[in-house]
Amino acid sequence: MAVFAVFQTTFLLALLSLRTYESEVLSEPLPLTPESLKVSVNSTCQCLHLQWTVHSLAYHQELKMVFQIQISRFKTSNVIWVENYSTTVKRNQVLHWSWESELPLECAAHFIRMRSMVDDARIPKPGFWSNWSSWEEADAQNMLGHDPLFVFPKDKLVEEGSNVTICYVSRIHQDNISCYLEGVQIYGEQLDRSVSAFELKNVSFIREKGTNVFCKVDQGGVLGGIVLFVSKVLEEPKDFSCETQDLKTLTCTWDPGSDTGLTKQPSQSYTLFESFSGKKTLCKHRNWCDWQVAQDSQETYNFTLLAENYLRKRSVSILFNLTQRVHPMTPYNLLPKNVGATEATMTWKVHSIGNNSTLLCQLELLAEGKVIQQSNVSIKVNGEYLLSELEPDTEYVARVRCAYTNHFWKWSELISQKFNTAEAAPSEAPDVWRNLKMVSGHPTVSLFWKPLSKVHANGKILFYNVIVENLDKPSRFEVLSIPAPASSTELTLDQCSYQIHVTAHNSVGPSPASVIVVSGDPENEEVEQGRVNGTEDGFSVSWKPQSGDATGYVVEWCDGPQDLPCVLQWKNLGPNTTSTVISSGDFRPGVRYNFRIYGISTKRMAHLLEKKAGYLEELAPSDNPQVVMSRLTSHSFTLSWKDYPTESQPGFIQGYHVYLKPKAGEQCHPAFEKTVLPEDSVCCKYTIDNPEQKTFVVENLQPESVYEFIVTPYTSVGEGPLDAFTKVTTPDEYSHTLIHIILPMIFCILIVMIICYLKSQWLKEKCYPDSPNPYKSSVLSLIKSKENPHLTIMYVNDCVPDAIEVINKPEGSKIQFLGTRKSPTETEFTKPACLYLLPTEKNYSGPGPCICFENFTYNQAASDFASCGHFPVTPQAPPHQLGPLTSPENLLKALEQNYMNSLGEIPAGEANLNYVSQLASPTSGDKDSLPTNPPEPALCSEYKMQTAIPLGLASAPPSENSSLSSTTLLGQGEHCR
Repeated sequence: MAVFAVFQTTFLLALLSLRTYESEVLSEPLPLTPESLKVSVNSTCQCLHLQWTVHSLAYHQELKMVFQIQISRFKTSNVIWVENYSTTVKRNQVLHWSWESELPLECAAHFIRMRSMVDDARIPKPGFWSNWSSWEEADAQNMLGHDPLFVFPKDKLVEEGSNVTICYVSRIHQDNISCYLEGVQIYGEQLDRSVSAFELKNVSFIREKGTNVFCKVDQGGVLGGIVLFVSKVLEEPKDFSCETQDLKTLTCTWDPGSDTGLTKQPSQSYTLFESFSGKKTLCKHRNWCDWQVAQDSQETYNFTLLAENYLRKRSVSILFNLTQRVHPMTPYNLLPKNVGATEATMTWKVHSIGNNSTLLCQLELLAEGKVIQQSNVSIKVNGEYLLSELEPDTEYVARVRCAYTNHFWKWSELISQKFNTAEAAPSEAPDVWRNLKMVSGHPTVSLFWKPLSKVHANGKILFYNVIVENLDKPSRFEVLSIPAPASSTELTLDQCSYQIHVTAHNSVGPSPASVIVVSGDPENEEVEQGRVNGTEDGFSVSWKPQSGDATGYVVEWCDGPQDLPCVLQWKNLGPNTTSTVISSGDFRPGVRYNFRIYGISTKRMAHLLEKKAGYLEELAPSDNPQVVMSRLTSHSFTLSWKDYPTESQPGFIQGYHVYLKPKAGEQCHPAFEKTVLPEDSVCCKYTIDNPEQKTFVVENLQPESVYEFIVTPYTSVGEGPLDAFTKVTTPDEYSHTLIHIILPMIFCILIVMIICYLKSQWLKEKCYPDSPNPYKSSVLSLIKSKENPHLTIMYVNDCVPDAIEVINKPEGSKIQFLGTRKSPTETEFTKPACLYLLPTEKNYSGPGPCICFENFTYNQAASDFASCGHFPVTPQAPPHQLGPLTSPENLLKALEQNYMNSLGEIPAGEANLNYVSQLASPTSGDKDSLPTNPPEPALCSEYKMQTAIPLGLASAPPSENSSLSSTTLLGQGEHCR
């Protein structure tokens, strides 16, 4: 016991002394200066690596210390970086620290030093820094060669969007060095006389082979450069998912994003790690990876996908149950069986999943790209399903997909198969219509039908049968077979009624018949035409319902304009329908479309009920009528445009505008309204609101004025173009009258001249032959009296004048004329007068006979003034004035003497000497004997007196107040008529 007590006491004392020593050591401030500091340069990562030790620590002593590191560039006083590095230090432990420089290390010398401080909880506060270590220099330029120009960093790898600093080192000490990034000059900072630095911010990816940077001396031709590798940023994998098709293999997929691979750096790598099993696998593909399902029936999996490249790492995780991620494989052997016209059976197979697994399969039937049927079928290995209610002769597509029944995750991929159903007889009659017209006096029916739709054709239509049956002669009919795809035919009929049957045929059989009845009689066209308005949907056509046996209605129209060949269209409607909307993709604005509404009777005969016309959209007229101007006067003219067709215009013509430009200063007539044209000219406008009126009289114009006019039609949306005015000049006020007088006169004169020229020889022979031979003149024959046909030509040798009449102007006339010659002021010509001759018997009281004649052959000028009048002879006249002469010679002498004695009393030009002959008795035979019984007075002959006096004496006609005195001498002898 004593030994044990002694040992125990000794151990306690030793332990106490050790604790006392440790306490003393920890309480003392020890100089723990870093020692053995070494610096190395790593040009690849542009890093400075530091290593050092602390030798002052006690044996097995561990302290938490802080090391303060200073880095200077170019010189020790230029401190660019200060950092505190904390770590736990053991005695003689080698410590490491790295620093990455933004400026390439080859471009500048760096100086590093450090100091330390104990930062342990066991050391009482406050602590203090140790002394600085000596400066250690790291100069990478010492490793450069002897080239005159260097550019750094070499083969630098950075991410897109990073900032990069480049620099050059010049050994030739010149300041005329330029640097370029992909051919674009960049500008930097001069660090010392041989080094310059350039900061590139937010660098972008240009190409996988890197970005070119080079510097050159402007005049020396010295060149240096580097390749900067810019990588795309590594993205986090997207849509990470895992599934199985057979519960044996899991397939994980993801979207890798952009490829970060470069020439210097491979693409990013992917690693799949499962946390429950602790297994991992390096994926061989960028976007998918297989994982074998464990045999120990593991159902829950926790996968982490790690993506990494040279610069960074990205990861994503997923947790799931295996049975909830079953994606079955695609079914196979999908085939149709027992395909008919309306039914077909589809069969297929699937891949099994595990033992006795059930799959839910979905069968879809498509027609024309649309799903029309969908059915679900539960199967294990083989599937079968009957498709019904199919259309004949139709192409269908059947497709199948399946899913895991226990827990739905995804449908499998689709498998599809095409098939066609068999043909069947057409199920609907063709839609038939007709058009009646007369060709060469014979009624002709143009028969039209619409092709059956695919739904009703039930196959390919091969031909159409047209049966024409004569209703008046039922035993007579005609069958026409028209190959498809024809849709019309033409039939020539007579005046009978016909029933026409049309059927469509395919390889199986005919369709139901379409029946229509036509008559050879022309249709009743006396139907008033109405108007219909167009909308965006088409034309809304309505009509009055027909009472009676109407079984339906047909609306007929043409899609094209009126001036093009008609593409006949029609629409069949039920008996209770009185309106419809006619739509067509061929309808165009500004085109008039005509609609005809027919009623269909129970006898299948069509009757025209109404006509409609309309525009989908009315437009303004595109052209103006050709206007003809007529009846131009000094105050008006007439405009007419008879040939202007209103039916072919782009809208309903509501009337016309007559524009008239008056002369300057003239006001518009009250019937016109003043308007301003687009070119700012003032014009007068008259509106004709009747489209059928195609004439207009412009009145109240000024003579000798210039006017301009134009006629434009207008519709509900506008009028025709105002581009070509026509000028017209009104004539003066009297020119119109003069033209109507002068022109006919000139025309008549020309006609007379032409006739005279053509008949000149005939006129000469008839009126004035070459010799004055009365036998050659036919003038006298024209004036023979019908009452006295014995008048004939007087022979000069046979005529003995019985008396001489002297015409003078005495102061007191013994014998006055009843008809006195008019003065020259009244008329230039005088009527011929006949001289009454008295008989010799004293007791004769009747009017005396007379004879007048004029021969223009002897003296035309004198004959103009000769006159022949009825001279009244008073029965009481003195006998000495009526005494007979014994012979012509004595008579001439007496007259000559008497005449010469009286010339002095008669003014010149106022006396005439005419030979006047007495009338002889028709029964007288001796010219020397006087008649004892005077004859009855005869009618005056229209012979003018023969003038014997000179022209000079007969030049002046008698005045108005002058009178003629006549002395009639009677003697025996013959009298000439």
